[in-house]
Amino acid sequence: MERSSEEEAPTDEEDGDQTACWIRKPGRSEDGEVEVTPACKPFTGGVPDPSMDMLSLRLCKELLHQDPEKSETGPTSGVMSESQTEVVEHERDAPSVSPSSLLETCGPFLSSLSSSYFSSKHPPLDLSSSSSSSSSVVSLTPPLPPFQALLTDTRLTLDVYKGGAAMLPLLWGSIPEQLRGLQYLRLGSEDKPALDTALDVLPHLTELRSLAVRGHCFFDSHGDPLPGLLTILPASVSSLSLLVHLDLSFNQLSCLPSCLLILPVLSSLLLCNNHLSALPPDIGQLSSLIYLSLLGNELVSLPPSLGQLQALETLDISHNLLQQLPDEIGSLEGLVKLELSHNKLKQLPDSMGSLHALRELVIYSNAIRLIPHCLNKLPLLKIDVRDNPLGRPLTPPPLPPAPDQAEPKIQELHLGFNEHSFCVSSAGSHVFLPGGAELLFPPGCLVTTTKLKWVEKRPERKMVRLEEHDILLSRPLELSPHGITFLKPVEVCVPYHRAKRREVVVQKFDGESWSILPTVLRRGSEGHSSHPGGRPARLACCSVSQFSWFMAVSRPVKDSCSVTPAGALLVSSADPGVKLQFPPDSTVQTRDITLQVLQVSVSEVQALCGDPQATVSPLLCLSQTPSILFLQPIKVQIPLPPGVTGHTVDTSCLHLLHGDPTAQTWTDITSEVSLDVTHMYAIFYITHFSWYWLWYTTQRCVGGVVRKVYQKLKQFKVQFLVLQRKTDPSQVMLQCLPSNKVDSRVQSLSEQYDGPQPSDLCDLLEGEQFFAGFEKGLDISTESPDCVAGRLRFEFYSSMKNLKEVYICPAQGQKGPVRGQVSFYRGEIPSNLPEEVARKRKGPDSQWLSTLPLRLPALNSENNFIMEEHQYPPLNLGDPESGYLTEANLLSISLQIGQDWRGIGINLGLSYQELDRIQFKYRDNLGAMVLEMLFHWARGQSKAGPGAASRLVAAMMESGRTDLAERLRTLSV
Repeated sequence: MERSSEEEAPTDEEDGDQTACWIRKPGRSEDGEVEVTPACKPFTGGVPDPSMDMLSLRLCKELLHQDPEKSETGPTSGVMSESQTEVVEHERDAPSVSPSSLLETCGPFLSSLSSSYFSSKHPPLDLSSSSSSSSSVVSLTPPLPPFQALLTDTRLTLDVYKGGAAMLPLLWGSIPEQLRGLQYLRLGSEDKPALDTALDVLPHLTELRSLAVRGHCFFDSHGDPLPGLLTILPASVSSLSLLVHLDLSFNQLSCLPSCLLILPVLSSLLLCNNHLSALPPDIGQLSSLIYLSLLGNELVSLPPSLGQLQALETLDISHNLLQQLPDEIGSLEGLVKLELSHNKLKQLPDSMGSLHALRELVIYSNAIRLIPHCLNKLPLLKIDVRDNPLGRPLTPPPLPPAPDQAEPKIQELHLGFNEHSFCVSSAGSHVFLPGGAELLFPPGCLVTTTKLKWVEKRPERKMVRLEEHDILLSRPLELSPHGITFLKPVEVCVPYHRAKRREVVVQKFDGESWSILPTVLRRGSEGHSSHPGGRPARLACCSVSQFSWFMAVSRPVKDSCSVTPAGALLVSSADPGVKLQFPPDSTVQTRDITLQVLQVSVSEVQALCGDPQATVSPLLCLSQTPSILFLQPIKVQIPLPPGVTGHTVDTSCLHLLHGDPTAQTWTDITSEVSLDVTHMYAIFYITHFSWYWLWYTTQRCVGGVVRKVYQKLKQFKVQFLVLQRKTDPSQVMLQCLPSNKVDSRVQSLSEQYDGPQPSDLCDLLEGEQFFAGFEKGLDISTESPDCVAGRLRFEFYSSMKNLKEVYICPAQGQKGPVRGQVSFYRGEIPSNLPEEVARKRKGPDSQWLSTLPLRLPALNSENNFIMEEHQYPPLNLGDPESGYLTEANLLSISLQIGQDWRGIGINLGLSYQELDRIQFKYRDNLGAMVLEMLFHWARGQSKAGPGAASRLVAAMMESGRTDLAERLRTLSV
């Protein structure tokens, strides 16, 4: 069940977004390898190997004195992410490595050398002076770890550091003997100078088995992937006679390097997303090739010699410009999977009937009108034929318009936020609304000039009605007047947030209910963006003849068909393994059938039900119109839960659950149906349509467990924010966001707002109502329709901002500074709140979600807030035996604590929650963090009895700060 808060991510879908619990369907990776980013671990001591010592020092020195011309690695911020065929990794931004930060990275290692190596053989090395005189350095993002993390056994991974290819020649110059045994090497190709120097080293690495030289490993500051700059391979690469795997994806190759054709044991070759327009005629020389991926190139045809690759098992030529396939493709007797999607193929050769090993043929998004009968001889073949004009007659291309009949350009009209009305004449208009929405009025849609209006509504439960598993992607857009009828359809385009792996549709409200409109997705017009300087908005477009309310909604993909007495077959487009087979005479009248498949996270299910062995199939949501029983049982095929096969399944642990969406109940019907299990699928027969879910678990009382798990999977993990404007503490912003959006939101507001740390995690459903109450001496200055007696009403929508900004004041009778709080409660605003509702408790008050503190300063005589400066009270802790501590003592040592403050705080007995609160409150001021930690501990020592100075000294010793411990002993005497 895909639960998403619909943010944006890379690849046309470049923005990031949180899903609430629904799993992502696995993407496709060309090389199938799992990339492991080496951790930057500090050196932990011990006696180092002298050869390693010298190597690390040499690397540090060479980095500090690098040639400026070779240190330019492009933008310094980037993220490792997937493009259309890459494995998704987390986005990371890091600064360039300066000489000082490089010394910090290598510092722990170098400090260990000073005692174990230099003290006996060499004088101390002053790297600080070298770094200060260096004009430029190699920019590595993330910073370079110690040498041991770079080279492990026979594997060297440099594509996780921007410009990391520059390290290869440095390593070769330092430890050539160790590199000669290298078997696995990964390089990024986004830095041309670094790449060229690395390519010169490759011919010497004759033991290489796997080599990756890829682009798209990082993104620039605009969110665009950095392209690979590899255009050619040196001929000397042919000396890598042991090379088995080669990945050159996301580069600038225009032809296949000839040196690859003589690699004798090359079995896996990835050339995805390059600029190949043709393959060499002698490509058949790669006789050992098993996997070949040419995805995303510019191939127009394939050479006949491709049929000589007898060992080939997987061939991916999708996203090219192929118009036909050579007959020789039928000679690939070992071919198991053939990917041909997104080409221009009009037919398939009859020779493909000879591919007896073929199990998967993907031909969607082509121009194929007929599947050759020869493929019927392959009974185990699975074909994906979506988005092909199968069975349609040939249509001649449309005639170009005559020069005098060219359509006139429609006038554009750009509206501001305060312009809620506009006029459209019979000539038509292209209207751009603030926020990214567009309205296209064709010429002749109106007879006379007409005044029209628009307004964006706040989503409210009484108006926005979502079906199960739906997610709201936009605010309702009201266009008026409602009664007007257009002579030609008007295109209404609603901007929406990204809906990952879900279907996006536009809904229209007629005053009583919402209906689905045929929807087309596209990008907005160039030059019109929802944010200045940003990309055009994503638009969900529909054609209408009357104005009303419109909004964009995402939902699981719906597949539908009409079933007649002759029977039918319905296959899910989201999961082709799900099939419904309607036998003849199963119905007398025609029925409309709808199928939705929701992928479910197995790890989430295991965590929620407490069974580490539990696993589940996709959830099937079946509906029909009219809703009556079928006359014949309907055959349902569903994939077995992950990790379960027909040969290993324990049928006593296999449970088929029937769900009632109205009552929200689940019933175990395994004993009531005939459940057949094949190697990969479960098959059962039903006469009633509802929800069906296949579970594999060792638990009893499965129905109750499933009900609990299903309710949890629908909920989003959210956090509440309560922030005050720094220049005006009476202005308070309240916001509820999915937890993965909170950190970036707080960071963006940190310059203008301040407040307590975000709340703990809470669970909310899409569209669930909650309210915020100002308590303990606080009230709201002005009332509004959604505010009653100091309580604000909210509706949570995972893709919306869920934000309100109000002005607060002291409650009646309150004087001076007010230490109040804001509490969040589930449900509607009650007519009256009992007095104890302001107390923080979860037990009796089941509607309570969270409480955050809020302080309102006192007013001076000029009616301005008195902004208190941070002051620390005088201290006089300690006793004659262990010594005394004063505020001067703490202030003096605070200047030397630095980044060790958290470890010292833990050893002083402070909790992680207290330290997190301090770090959040003073997140931009390290000195304030240190002082607050020390004085927070000191304030608690007044009741702890004698020995405060001794406890502080002991904490310094445990934290490894013996220098501060000695100084405290001196100061406290």
